[in-house]
Amino acid sequence: MLILKNATVVQLFPAKVQESVDIAIDNDVIIEVGDALTQRYPQARWKEMHGRVVMPGIVCAHNHFYSGLSRGIMANIAPCPDFISTLKNLWWRLDRALDEESLYYSGLICSIEAIKSGCTAVIDHHASPAYIAGSLSTLRSAFLKVGLRGMTCFETTDRNGGLKELQDGVEENIRFARQIDSARKNGSEPYLVEAHIGAHAPFTVPDAGLEMLREAVKTTGRGVHIHAAEDRYDVSHSHHLYGKDLLARLAEYDLIGHKTLIAHGLYLSPDDIVLLNQQDAFLVHNARSNMNNHVGYNPYLSNIRNLALGTDGIGSDMFEELKFAFFKHRDAGGPLWPDSFAKALANGNELLNRNFGARFGQIEAGYKADLTICDYNPPTPLLAENIAGHIAFGLGSNSVHSVIVNGIMIYEDRQFTFDCDAIYSEARKAAANMWRRMDSLA
Repeated sequence: MLILKNATVVQLFPAKVQESVDIAIDNDVIIEVGDALTQRYPQARWKEMHGRVVMPGIVCAHNHFYSGLSRGIMANIAPCPDFISTLKNLWWRLDRALDEESLYYSGLICSIEAIKSGCTAVIDHHASPAYIAGSLSTLRSAFLKVGLRGMTCFETTDRNGGLKELQDGVEENIRFARQIDSARKNGSEPYLVEAHIGAHAPFTVPDAGLEMLREAVKTTGRGVHIHAAEDRYDVSHSHHLYGKDLLARLAEYDLIGHKTLIAHGLYLSPDDIVLLNQQDAFLVHNARSNMNNHVGYNPYLSNIRNLALGTDGIGSDMFEELKFAFFKHRDAGGPLWPDSFAKALANGNELLNRNFGARFGQIEAGYKADLTICDYNPPTPLLAENIAGHIAFGLGSNSVHSVIVNGIMIYEDRQFTFDCDAIYSEARKAAANMWRRMDSLA
Protein backbone atom coordinates (compact mmCIF):
# COMPACT_ATOMS: atom_id res chain seq x y z
CA MET A 1 0.00 0.00 0.00
CA LEU A 2 1.11 3.56 -0.76
CA ILE A 3 -0.13 6.75 0.88
CA LEU A 4 0.32 10.18 -0.65
CA LYS A 5 0.42 12.38 2.43
CA ASN A 6 -0.56 16.05 2.67
CA ALA A 7 -1.77 16.47 -0.92
CA THR A 8 -3.91 19.14 -2.53
CA VAL A 9 -6.51 17.12 -4.41
CA VAL A 10 -7.75 18.81 -7.59
CA GLN A 11 -10.43 17.50 -9.93
CA LEU A 12 -11.40 19.23 -13.16
CA PHE A 13 -14.90 17.75 -13.44
CA PRO A 14 -16.76 17.74 -11.24
CA ALA A 15 -14.52 20.57 -10.05
CA LYS A 16 -13.09 20.03 -6.58
CA VAL A 17 -10.19 21.26 -4.47
CA GLN A 18 -9.29 19.64 -1.12
CA GLU A 19 -6.24 20.75 0.79
CA SER A 20 -4.06 18.76 3.20
CA VAL A 21 -5.55 15.32 2.58
CA ASP A 22 -4.05 11.85 2.25
CA ILE A 23 -4.66 9.39 -0.58
CA ALA A 24 -4.35 5.66 0.14
CA ILE A 25 -3.59 3.39 -2.83
CA ASP A 26 -3.69 -0.40 -2.71
CA ASN A 27 -2.35 -2.13 -5.81
CA ASP A 28 -3.93 -0.19 -8.69
CA VAL A 29 -6.92 1.37 -6.92
CA ILE A 30 -7.54 4.28 -4.56
CA ILE A 31 -9.04 2.86 -1.38
CA GLU A 32 -9.49 5.96 0.74
CA VAL A 33 -9.10 9.74 0.69
CA GLY A 34 -9.05 11.53 4.04
CA ASP A 35 -7.09 12.79 7.02
CA ALA A 36 -4.28 11.04 8.93
CA LEU A 37 -4.31 7.90 6.78
CA THR A 38 -0.73 7.07 7.77
CA GLN A 39 -2.12 6.43 11.25
CA ARG A 40 -5.01 4.38 9.90
CA TYR A 41 -2.62 2.27 7.81
CA PRO A 42 0.62 2.21 9.85
CA GLN A 43 2.23 -0.52 7.71
CA ALA A 44 1.85 1.41 4.47
CA ARG A 45 4.65 3.15 2.60
CA TRP A 46 4.05 6.85 2.33
CA LYS A 47 5.35 9.80 0.38
CA GLU A 48 5.10 13.38 1.59
CA MET A 49 3.45 15.58 -1.03
CA HIS A 50 4.19 18.93 0.69
CA GLY A 51 0.86 20.26 -0.57
CA ARG A 52 1.52 19.38 -4.21
CA VAL A 53 -1.45 19.27 -6.56
CA VAL A 54 -2.62 15.69 -7.16
CA MET A 55 -5.04 15.33 -10.08
CA PRO A 56 -6.79 12.42 -11.78
CA GLY A 57 -4.54 11.28 -14.60
CA ILE A 58 -4.59 13.42 -17.74
CA VAL A 59 -5.60 11.75 -21.01
CA CYS A 60 -4.65 12.75 -24.56
CA ALA A 61 -7.71 11.54 -26.46
CA HIS A 62 -6.23 11.54 -29.99
CA ASN A 63 -2.57 11.21 -30.94
CA HIS A 64 -0.30 9.71 -33.59
CA PHE A 65 2.72 8.06 -31.99
CA TYR A 66 4.01 7.09 -35.43
CA SER A 67 4.96 10.77 -35.85
CA GLY A 68 7.37 10.70 -32.91
CA LEU A 69 10.49 10.82 -35.09
CA SER A 70 9.26 13.64 -37.34
CA ARG A 71 10.50 16.54 -35.23
CA GLY A 72 12.88 18.71 -37.24
CA ILE A 73 12.51 16.34 -40.16
CA MET A 74 15.28 16.55 -42.77
CA ALA A 75 13.74 14.95 -45.84
CA ASN A 76 12.84 16.29 -49.25
CA ILE A 77 9.27 17.49 -48.73
CA ALA A 78 7.57 19.05 -51.73
CA PRO A 79 5.60 22.27 -51.21
CA CYS A 80 2.29 21.71 -49.42
CA PRO A 81 -0.18 24.45 -50.36
CA ASP A 82 -3.20 22.63 -48.91
CA PHE A 83 -4.12 19.89 -46.48
CA ILE A 84 -4.29 17.02 -48.98
CA SER A 85 -0.82 17.85 -50.33
CA THR A 86 0.46 17.94 -46.73
CA LEU A 87 -0.86 14.42 -46.26
CA LYS A 88 0.58 13.13 -49.54
CA ASN A 89 3.96 14.88 -49.42
CA LEU A 90 4.73 14.52 -45.71
CA TRP A 91 2.63 12.25 -43.53
CA TRP A 92 1.78 9.53 -46.05
CA ARG A 93 5.43 9.27 -47.03
CA LEU A 94 6.56 9.24 -43.41
CA ASP A 95 4.19 6.44 -42.44
CA ARG A 96 5.28 4.39 -45.48
CA ALA A 97 8.91 4.72 -44.31
CA LEU A 98 8.22 3.26 -40.86
CA ASP A 99 9.62 -0.15 -40.01
CA GLU A 100 9.56 -2.11 -36.77
CA GLU A 101 12.61 -0.39 -35.29
CA SER A 102 11.57 3.17 -36.09
CA LEU A 103 8.03 2.52 -34.88
CA TYR A 104 9.24 1.08 -31.59
CA TYR A 105 11.50 4.05 -30.87
CA SER A 106 8.81 6.45 -32.00
CA GLY A 107 6.46 4.78 -29.51
CA LEU A 108 9.05 4.91 -26.74
CA ILE A 109 9.86 8.59 -27.25
CA CYS A 110 6.20 9.57 -27.42
CA SER A 111 5.39 7.54 -24.30
CA ILE A 112 8.26 9.09 -22.34
CA GLU A 113 7.31 12.61 -23.35
CA ALA A 114 3.64 11.98 -22.62
CA ILE A 115 4.49 10.97 -19.05
CA LYS A 116 6.83 13.96 -18.63
CA SER A 117 3.95 16.20 -19.74
CA GLY A 118 1.68 14.72 -17.09
CA CYS A 119 -0.31 12.29 -19.24
CA THR A 120 -1.19 8.95 -17.70
CA ALA A 121 -2.93 7.70 -20.85
CA VAL A 122 -2.84 8.36 -24.60
CA ILE A 123 -5.34 7.21 -27.22
CA ASP A 124 -3.27 6.54 -30.32
CA HIS A 125 -4.20 6.26 -34.01
CA HIS A 126 -1.55 4.39 -35.98
CA ALA A 127 -0.42 4.02 -39.60
CA SER A 128 2.54 2.17 -41.14
CA PRO A 129 1.52 0.74 -44.55
CA ALA A 130 4.81 -1.12 -45.07
CA TYR A 131 4.60 -2.69 -41.61
CA ILE A 132 1.00 -3.58 -40.80
CA ALA A 133 0.91 -7.06 -39.26
CA GLY A 134 2.27 -6.85 -35.72
CA SER A 135 2.65 -3.06 -35.69
CA LEU A 136 0.13 -2.54 -32.89
CA SER A 137 1.97 -5.07 -30.74
CA THR A 138 5.17 -3.10 -31.28
CA LEU A 139 3.44 0.03 -30.03
CA ARG A 140 2.02 -1.88 -27.08
CA SER A 141 5.54 -2.97 -26.15
CA ALA A 142 6.60 0.69 -26.07
CA PHE A 143 3.64 1.61 -23.84
CA LEU A 144 4.44 -1.21 -21.43
CA LYS A 145 8.17 -0.42 -21.35
CA VAL A 146 7.47 3.12 -20.17
CA GLY A 147 4.39 2.28 -18.11
CA LEU A 148 1.96 4.51 -20.00
CA ARG A 149 -1.69 3.53 -20.23
CA GLY A 150 -3.40 3.87 -23.58
CA MET A 151 -5.27 2.58 -26.56
CA THR A 152 -4.19 2.10 -30.14
CA CYS A 153 -5.55 0.95 -33.48
CA PHE A 154 -4.52 0.73 -37.13
CA GLU A 155 -5.71 3.32 -39.66
CA THR A 156 -7.66 1.15 -42.10
CA THR A 157 -7.39 2.76 -45.55
CA ASP A 158 -7.16 1.99 -49.26
CA ARG A 159 -4.87 4.90 -50.08
CA ASN A 160 -1.86 2.75 -50.99
CA GLY A 161 -3.04 -0.75 -51.84
CA GLY A 162 -6.76 -0.92 -52.47
CA LEU A 163 -8.74 -3.89 -51.17
CA LYS A 164 -5.66 -5.79 -49.93
CA GLU A 165 -4.57 -2.85 -47.79
CA LEU A 166 -8.09 -2.54 -46.37
CA GLN A 167 -8.11 -6.21 -45.45
CA ASP A 168 -4.66 -6.08 -43.88
CA GLY A 169 -5.59 -3.07 -41.77
CA VAL A 170 -8.80 -4.62 -40.49
CA GLU A 171 -7.06 -7.91 -39.76
CA GLU A 172 -4.40 -6.13 -37.70
CA ASN A 173 -7.10 -4.38 -35.67
CA ILE A 174 -8.87 -7.69 -35.00
CA ARG A 175 -5.63 -9.55 -34.25
CA PHE A 176 -4.57 -6.89 -31.76
CA ALA A 177 -7.96 -6.81 -30.02
CA ARG A 178 -7.74 -10.58 -29.60
CA GLN A 179 -4.20 -10.24 -28.26
CA ILE A 180 -5.48 -7.81 -25.65
CA ASP A 181 -8.30 -10.18 -24.70
CA SER A 182 -5.86 -13.06 -24.36
CA ALA A 183 -3.32 -11.03 -22.36
CA ARG A 184 -6.03 -9.79 -20.03
CA LYS A 185 -7.30 -13.33 -19.46
CA ASN A 186 -3.77 -14.58 -18.85
CA GLY A 187 -3.05 -11.78 -16.38
CA SER A 188 0.73 -12.02 -16.63
CA GLU A 189 1.15 -8.39 -17.73
CA PRO A 190 -0.47 -5.20 -16.43
CA TYR A 191 -3.68 -4.29 -18.25
CA LEU A 192 -2.47 -0.96 -19.58
CA VAL A 193 -3.28 -1.07 -23.29
CA GLU A 194 -6.64 -1.46 -25.03
CA ALA A 195 -7.79 -1.58 -28.65
CA HIS A 196 -9.98 0.51 -30.90
CA ILE A 197 -10.92 -0.41 -34.46
CA GLY A 198 -9.10 2.18 -36.53
CA ALA A 199 -9.82 3.87 -39.84
CA HIS A 200 -8.06 6.78 -41.48
CA ALA A 201 -10.90 8.98 -42.76
CA PRO A 202 -14.08 8.40 -44.76
CA PHE A 203 -12.49 9.67 -47.98
CA THR A 204 -9.94 6.80 -47.94
CA VAL A 205 -12.34 4.06 -46.82
CA PRO A 206 -14.81 2.86 -49.48
CA ASP A 207 -18.02 1.05 -48.60
CA ALA A 208 -16.26 -2.32 -48.80
CA GLY A 209 -13.94 -1.10 -46.05
CA LEU A 210 -16.82 0.15 -43.92
CA GLU A 211 -18.42 -3.29 -44.16
CA MET A 212 -15.16 -4.86 -42.97
CA LEU A 213 -15.02 -2.38 -40.10
CA ARG A 214 -18.58 -3.21 -39.11
CA GLU A 215 -17.65 -6.88 -38.82
CA ALA A 216 -14.52 -6.00 -36.84
CA VAL A 217 -16.55 -3.93 -34.36
CA LYS A 218 -19.09 -6.73 -34.02
CA THR A 219 -16.41 -9.40 -33.63
CA THR A 220 -14.27 -7.59 -31.06
CA GLY A 221 -16.77 -5.45 -29.15
CA ARG A 222 -14.57 -2.39 -29.67
CA GLY A 223 -15.45 1.04 -31.00
CA VAL A 224 -14.21 2.92 -34.06
CA HIS A 225 -11.49 5.60 -33.97
CA ILE A 226 -11.53 7.67 -37.17
CA HIS A 227 -10.78 11.14 -38.55
CA ALA A 228 -13.75 12.89 -40.09
CA ALA A 229 -14.30 16.34 -41.60
CA GLU A 230 -10.77 17.51 -40.79
CA ASP A 231 -10.84 19.28 -44.14
CA ARG A 232 -13.68 20.27 -46.45
CA TYR A 233 -12.41 17.73 -49.00
CA ASP A 234 -13.63 14.86 -46.80
CA VAL A 235 -17.15 16.30 -46.82
CA SER A 236 -17.28 17.07 -50.55
CA HIS A 237 -15.87 13.63 -51.37
CA SER A 238 -18.65 11.96 -49.37
CA HIS A 239 -21.37 14.05 -50.97
CA HIS A 240 -19.94 13.59 -54.48
CA LEU A 241 -19.42 9.83 -54.38
CA TYR A 242 -22.03 8.70 -51.87
CA GLY A 243 -24.56 11.52 -51.65
CA LYS A 244 -24.37 11.45 -47.86
CA ASP A 245 -23.09 13.34 -44.86
CA LEU A 246 -19.99 11.77 -43.31
CA LEU A 247 -21.41 10.38 -40.08
CA ALA A 248 -24.68 9.36 -41.72
CA ARG A 249 -22.61 7.17 -44.03
CA LEU A 250 -20.70 5.64 -41.11
CA ALA A 251 -23.94 5.08 -39.19
CA GLU A 252 -25.34 2.99 -42.04
CA TYR A 253 -22.61 0.49 -41.14
CA ASP A 254 -23.29 0.67 -37.39
CA LEU A 255 -20.02 2.51 -36.75
CA ILE A 256 -21.33 5.31 -34.51
CA GLY A 257 -21.81 4.27 -30.89
CA HIS A 258 -20.84 5.06 -27.31
CA LYS A 259 -17.26 3.84 -27.86
CA THR A 260 -16.82 5.74 -31.13
CA LEU A 261 -14.15 8.44 -31.27
CA ILE A 262 -14.37 11.00 -34.08
CA ALA A 263 -11.26 13.15 -34.45
CA HIS A 264 -11.52 16.77 -35.66
CA GLY A 265 -15.06 17.14 -37.07
CA LEU A 266 -14.52 20.72 -38.22
CA TYR A 267 -17.06 20.47 -41.04
CA LEU A 268 -19.63 18.05 -39.71
CA SER A 269 -23.16 18.95 -40.73
CA PRO A 270 -25.81 19.89 -38.14
CA ASP A 271 -27.44 16.50 -38.76
CA ASP A 272 -24.10 14.76 -38.19
CA ILE A 273 -23.73 16.54 -34.84
CA VAL A 274 -27.23 15.49 -33.82
CA LEU A 275 -26.38 11.90 -34.76
CA LEU A 276 -23.09 12.05 -32.84
CA ASN A 277 -24.87 13.29 -29.73
CA GLN A 278 -27.78 10.86 -30.02
CA GLN A 279 -25.37 7.93 -30.20
CA ASP A 280 -23.38 9.25 -27.20
CA ALA A 281 -20.17 9.22 -29.25
CA PHE A 282 -17.11 11.43 -28.73
CA LEU A 283 -15.59 14.20 -30.78
CA VAL A 284 -11.93 15.04 -30.11
CA HIS A 285 -10.84 18.63 -30.75
CA ASN A 286 -7.18 19.12 -31.77
CA ALA A 287 -6.67 22.88 -31.71
CA ARG A 288 -2.93 23.12 -32.37
CA SER A 289 -2.99 20.59 -35.20
CA ASN A 290 -5.89 22.39 -36.87
CA MET A 291 -3.95 25.64 -36.66
CA ASN A 292 -0.74 24.02 -37.93
CA ASN A 293 -2.52 22.44 -40.92
CA HIS A 294 -4.53 25.60 -41.62
CA VAL A 295 -7.72 23.58 -42.01
CA GLY A 296 -10.00 26.05 -40.28
CA TYR A 297 -11.88 26.17 -37.01
CA ASN A 298 -14.74 24.17 -35.51
CA PRO A 299 -17.40 26.71 -34.48
CA TYR A 300 -19.75 24.06 -33.06
CA LEU A 301 -17.80 22.94 -29.99
CA SER A 302 -20.52 24.15 -27.66
CA ASN A 303 -23.00 21.84 -29.44
CA ILE A 304 -21.00 18.67 -28.80
CA ARG A 305 -22.28 16.44 -26.00
CA ASN A 306 -19.04 14.52 -25.47
CA LEU A 307 -16.11 16.79 -26.31
CA ALA A 308 -12.54 15.68 -25.57
CA LEU A 309 -9.11 17.11 -26.34
CA GLY A 310 -6.24 15.61 -28.31
CA THR A 311 -3.09 16.71 -30.10
CA ASP A 312 -3.20 14.81 -33.43
CA GLY A 313 0.50 14.04 -33.06
CA ILE A 314 1.80 17.37 -31.75
CA GLY A 315 3.23 15.88 -28.57
CA SER A 316 1.10 15.07 -25.53
CA ASP A 317 1.19 18.31 -23.57
CA MET A 318 -2.47 18.57 -22.63
CA PHE A 319 -1.97 21.60 -20.41
CA GLU A 320 -0.75 23.41 -23.52
CA GLU A 321 -3.54 21.93 -25.60
CA LEU A 322 -6.19 23.23 -23.21
CA LYS A 323 -4.66 26.71 -23.37
CA PHE A 324 -4.62 26.74 -27.17
CA ALA A 325 -8.13 25.32 -27.38
CA PHE A 326 -9.44 28.08 -25.12
CA PHE A 327 -7.49 30.96 -26.66
CA LYS A 328 -8.32 29.93 -30.23
CA HIS A 329 -11.98 29.62 -29.24
CA ARG A 330 -11.94 33.10 -27.75
CA ASP A 331 -10.17 34.46 -30.83
CA ALA A 332 -12.93 32.94 -32.97
CA GLY A 333 -15.58 34.67 -30.87
CA GLY A 334 -16.77 31.49 -29.17
CA PRO A 335 -18.92 31.50 -26.01
CA LEU A 336 -17.05 28.92 -23.91
CA TRP A 337 -14.86 29.64 -20.89
CA PRO A 338 -11.93 27.65 -19.43
CA ASP A 339 -14.22 25.40 -17.37
CA SER A 340 -15.74 23.97 -20.57
CA PHE A 341 -12.30 23.02 -21.85
CA ALA A 342 -11.34 21.61 -18.44
CA LYS A 343 -14.41 19.37 -18.70
CA ALA A 344 -13.34 18.37 -22.22
CA LEU A 345 -9.91 17.46 -20.87
CA ALA A 346 -11.50 15.44 -18.06
CA ASN A 347 -13.65 13.63 -20.64
CA GLY A 348 -10.58 11.69 -21.75
CA ASN A 349 -11.02 9.63 -18.62
CA GLU A 350 -14.62 8.87 -19.61
CA LEU A 351 -13.24 7.28 -22.78
CA LEU A 352 -11.09 5.05 -20.57
CA ASN A 353 -14.12 4.21 -18.42
CA ARG A 354 -16.01 2.96 -21.47
CA ASN A 355 -13.15 0.95 -22.94
CA PHE A 356 -11.31 -0.48 -19.92
CA GLY A 357 -14.42 -1.30 -17.91
CA ALA A 358 -13.03 0.43 -14.81
CA ARG A 359 -13.45 3.79 -13.10
CA PHE A 360 -11.09 6.62 -14.02
CA GLY A 361 -11.10 10.37 -13.55
CA GLN A 362 -11.82 11.01 -9.89
CA ILE A 363 -9.80 10.83 -6.69
CA GLU A 364 -12.18 8.71 -4.67
CA ALA A 365 -12.27 5.20 -3.28
CA GLY A 366 -12.75 2.63 -6.02
CA TYR A 367 -11.16 4.66 -8.81
CA LYS A 368 -8.02 3.65 -10.65
CA ALA A 369 -4.81 5.09 -9.23
CA ASP A 370 -3.76 6.98 -12.36
CA LEU A 371 -2.58 10.32 -10.97
CA THR A 372 -0.73 13.43 -12.13
CA ILE A 373 1.26 15.25 -9.42
CA CYS A 374 2.33 18.87 -9.92
CA ASP A 375 4.39 21.48 -8.11
CA TYR A 376 2.16 24.53 -8.13
CA ASN A 377 2.25 27.38 -5.66
CA PRO A 378 -0.81 29.44 -6.66
CA PRO A 379 -0.44 33.22 -6.40
CA THR A 380 -4.20 33.50 -5.81
CA PRO A 381 -6.66 31.22 -3.99
CA LEU A 382 -7.04 27.82 -5.66
CA LEU A 383 -10.75 26.96 -5.61
CA ALA A 384 -13.13 24.57 -7.33
CA GLU A 385 -14.67 27.59 -9.05
CA ASN A 386 -11.40 28.76 -10.61
CA ILE A 387 -9.23 25.68 -11.15
CA ALA A 388 -9.81 25.87 -14.92
CA GLY A 389 -8.58 29.46 -14.92
CA HIS A 390 -5.44 28.42 -13.05
CA ILE A 391 -4.68 25.95 -15.86
CA ALA A 392 -5.56 28.33 -18.72
CA PHE A 393 -3.36 31.08 -17.32
CA GLY A 394 -0.80 29.36 -15.12
CA LEU A 395 -0.39 25.67 -14.27
CA GLY A 396 1.43 23.83 -17.06
CA SER A 397 3.41 20.72 -17.92
CA ASN A 398 6.60 22.29 -16.54
CA SER A 399 4.95 21.85 -13.14
CA VAL A 400 4.70 18.05 -13.45
CA HIS A 401 6.64 16.46 -10.59
CA SER A 402 5.54 12.81 -10.62
CA VAL A 403 3.13 10.47 -12.41
CA ILE A 404 1.39 7.36 -11.11
CA VAL A 405 -0.13 4.84 -13.53
CA ASN A 406 -1.99 1.75 -12.33
CA GLY A 407 -0.82 2.44 -8.79
CA ILE A 408 2.89 2.58 -9.70
CA MET A 409 4.91 5.80 -9.54
CA ILE A 410 6.64 5.46 -12.90
CA TYR A 411 7.95 9.04 -12.90
CA GLU A 412 9.09 10.55 -9.58
CA ASP A 413 10.68 13.92 -8.94
CA ARG A 414 11.05 14.31 -12.73
CA GLN A 415 13.00 11.06 -13.10
CA PHE A 416 12.26 7.69 -14.70
CA THR A 417 13.55 4.39 -13.34
CA PHE A 418 15.30 3.55 -16.65
CA ASP A 419 17.93 5.18 -18.85
CA CYS A 420 16.20 7.66 -21.14
CA ASP A 421 19.45 8.92 -22.68
CA ALA A 422 20.16 5.55 -24.30
CA ILE A 423 16.66 5.46 -25.78
CA TYR A 424 17.01 8.97 -27.21
CA SER A 425 20.40 8.07 -28.70
CA GLU A 426 18.96 5.05 -30.52
CA ALA A 427 15.90 7.06 -31.57
CA ARG A 428 18.12 9.61 -33.34
CA LYS A 429 19.70 6.80 -35.39
CA ALA A 430 16.32 5.31 -36.22
CA ALA A 431 15.00 8.74 -37.24
CA ALA A 432 17.91 9.42 -39.59
CA ASN A 433 17.42 6.03 -41.25
CA MET A 434 13.69 6.66 -41.60
CA TRP A 435 14.25 10.07 -43.17
CA ARG A 436 16.56 8.47 -45.75
CA ARG A 437 13.88 5.91 -46.56
CA MET A 438 11.39 8.72 -47.05
CA ASP A 439 13.62 10.28 -49.69
CA SER A 440 13.69 6.97 -51.59
CA LEU A 441 9.89 6.89 -51.86
CA ALA A 442 8.02 8.37 -54.78
